[in-house]
Amino acid sequence: MAEEDGVRLTAEQQRQRRRRNVAIAWALGALVVLFWLVTIFKLGGNVLNRPL
Repeated sequence: MAEEDGVRLTAEQQRQRRRRNVAIAWALGALVVLFWLVTIFKLGGNVLNRPL
């Protein structure tokens, strides 16, 4: 099998990529929580007590 000619990242570049990915994950999680809170506040707390 031939050796891949892909991009090789340095250890520092890998750490930077990891930090960036973690920051993006936190931002997406915060956005989800924000949307959930806005939905609950707009619809009211009783939306969770409705019959299924």
